[in-house]
Amino acid sequence: MKTCFLFLLMCVLQLTYGFSEEIMKDSLEVDKIWDKAPHNAFPDMIRFKGDFYVALREGNNHMPDKSGVVRILKSKNGKSWKSVGLLEEEDRDVREARLSVTPQGKIMVITAVGVYDEGYTVLYPMVSFSDTKGGNFTSLKRVNMDMEPNLDWMWRVTWHNNVGYGIVYRNYNAEKEVHLLKTTDGINFNHVAQLPIDGGPNESTIRFDDKGKMYVLVRREDDDKMGVLAKSNYPYKSWTTKKLTKRLGGPNFMFLDDSSLVMGTRDYRKDGAKTVIHLTNLEGKINKSIDLPSGGDTSYPGLVIFKNKLWIVYYSSHEEKTSIYLTKIPLKTLKQ
Repeated sequence: MKTCFLFLLMCVLQLTYGFSEEIMKDSLEVDKIWDKAPHNAFPDMIRFKGDFYVALREGNNHMPDKSGVVRILKSKNGKSWKSVGLLEEEDRDVREARLSVTPQGKIMVITAVGVYDEGYTVLYPMVSFSDTKGGNFTSLKRVNMDMEPNLDWMWRVTWHNNVGYGIVYRNYNAEKEVHLLKTTDGINFNHVAQLPIDGGPNESTIRFDDKGKMYVLVRREDDDKMGVLAKSNYPYKSWTTKKLTKRLGGPNFMFLDDSSLVMGTRDYRKDGAKTVIHLTNLEGKINKSIDLPSGGDTSYPGLVIFKNKLWIVYYSSHEEKTSIYLTKIPLKTLKQ
């Protein structure tokens, strides 16, 4: 009798938990903030000197076709947005831009620039910097790396103790590899270590805990395609890896507190993709998931914690045209 009662109680709790998540999801305040181009996608977001900044790719479609440019938007309140920068390269497709703030107090925009013809024939990272007020972005400049040039994509740079760290992914001798590089100026990068991850690793986001331990969330596109959470202590040459139970797409994450992570990614489903937020422990075990209003061509969430809310910018085509959306989730809801 006691076992039956416990089973019924667990069922009720599970139903209540799912119901509360569904109510929360349906009540999310979502704003479409940009749809000027035929295809608006791959956003990222930061706060800088009291303003929100969003970078996105404008193009004709999802695939590289030399139409891609990076638009930089700025907003005081997250409601009204204005364009403050446009980054482009002649005869090149400018891809996913990721934002960070340098130790010199400037916004750094890192992008991938390339030529695509049934596969990339040219691909390399380029950077642009704002002035110290968050305007007047420089023209794109090619990154220097102390590695033999290849088809190289550095997807994001994260700064820690005045050093910027980024994961470059590449195909080398028919093998897909991910390497950690570091910089002090955002232009010249030195090799630190290759991460021991197989299965076609690529898009990677780096974060640090309050003790300086590096966490890296890595997308994989071969074998079982499950994402990986890698960890390393300084000097970041020896790694542990944990395979996740989810496939990733456009992975981003932040520390919510000293025992949990909040991850944003594409969730691949039989009935179509969604952009989702996962609350996990430090090993990547999912404790809670929240669907964002999304569908079709979607994902690449930019994350900012501001005024006790998680602000999320992402792209989606659930309203036909691929556009940029912004939503907010109260932190207390994530932790419930």
